[in-house]
Amino acid sequence: MSQQRLGLRRLIQIVRRHKLPVGIMVALGLLAGGGYASFNPALVTSTALVLLPQAGQSALNVAGVNPYLETQEVIAKSIPVFVAALPHVRPATSLNKLRLAVEIGSESDDIISVSAKEKSAADAAATANAVAGSYISYTGSESTPGGRVQAQLLQRAANNAEKGRVAELVNYGIYALLGALFGAFLGIVVAAAVGRRDRRLRRRDEIANCIGVPVLAAFPVGHPSSAGKWTSLLEDYKPGALYALQLRNAIKHLEMAAADASPGSGNGRWSCTVLSLSSDPRALGLGPQLAVFAASQGIPTALVIGPQQDAKVTATLRAACAAPPASPERPGPLRLVVSDSDSGTDSDSDSGTEVPPDVTLAVVVAVVDGRNPHVPATMRTSATLLGVSAGAATADELARVAISAVAGGREITGILVADPDSDDATAGRLPQPVQHAVPRGQRAMPTRVTRIATEIRR
Repeated sequence: MSQQRLGLRRLIQIVRRHKLPVGIMVALGLLAGGGYASFNPALVTSTALVLLPQAGQSALNVAGVNPYLETQEVIAKSIPVFVAALPHVRPATSLNKLRLAVEIGSESDDIISVSAKEKSAADAAATANAVAGSYISYTGSESTPGGRVQAQLLQRAANNAEKGRVAELVNYGIYALLGALFGAFLGIVVAAAVGRRDRRLRRRDEIANCIGVPVLAAFPVGHPSSAGKWTSLLEDYKPGALYALQLRNAIKHLEMAAADASPGSGNGRWSCTVLSLSSDPRALGLGPQLAVFAASQGIPTALVIGPQQDAKVTATLRAACAAPPASPERPGPLRLVVSDSDSGTDSDSDSGTEVPPDVTLAVVVAVVDGRNPHVPATMRTSATLLGVSAGAATADELARVAISAVAGGREITGILVADPDSDDATAGRLPQPVQHAVPRGQRAMPTRVTRIATEIRR
């Protein structure tokens, strides 16, 4: 998994798989951008206009510049004008900050504009009017350099609160959007890094190839957390048409495997063990749902809960199976069998588990530790299936379970996948090799897993 090339399609799959953490990162980025906008609001500009007397105006020089207007602009942004305006500006500020917040310009040859930028429309209007008033007072005094100028306020700076709110919303939206985009980018990067290091198998082909066994069925499973919920699942489970077809094919495979294992027995009884990992609680529902479906098809079925490597994993299921039926809704052919000690040899005759004689199919649920698997001494069955949910186990864990099963005399013949990945378009079907007839009295060549297990037993 970690060596796969990270293309666009795989990146989209990883992001969809980790959509919750990516969504959290987007939300955090959105909040961060909004918070930044709150502490750094957009500046609102307000402008006051001052009218100069006609008598003081002069003609344009050769360069096209009005010297008189330039002189008045210099006076308007001089230190004495700003110092006199300081007590009236809002909010209170220093001289340097006031000079940075105010801009002096000209609308025409006889109009000077005084513009102020502040965080609120009211403060911008107050500052612009204060500087404009200070300029008019300064130039109207006798001691003004360049002579007295009878300027007058043409237009006061307006407190445009509506404009300020619009600017604030636009500023907030821009920073919130930038924050969300940055959060999404960061979330995608983290998800891609985690996804590339994730060695858990999600695609059915990957699961099948890791131990060389085909996937017989892949369907959603229930995740009961109490005995009562397990009881509801055993009574109400009804798969959709697509999953029902897969389960029907899996049952047919089990029947054929039983016939191949005991040719000519003629007893019409068959059984299977569904092995799952203790670290994969979602896969625990595979065996019960297979049994419920088989019973609903009119097959007398027994769901057997025997001893486990980790009894805590199956505690609630065991309690549900041990309790008497609370509702007549449970499929009639389904029998529930619980055993605390089981060392039987097959599904028809065993010392610890009493399977009703009228049962045709026995489904045994067994859970093992993926790191150190040891198949419990459950009743012998005609087939063994590996149950795993998508994205719950690595190839090494599944291989260890398969080797442990073979070492205990059980050959895994099929895989059931719980909660298949919605992005998985594979089927988990292995190409069938050419079968050569094996002369009577000779054994077929062992599989790779069988050879490894044989070496371990030695």
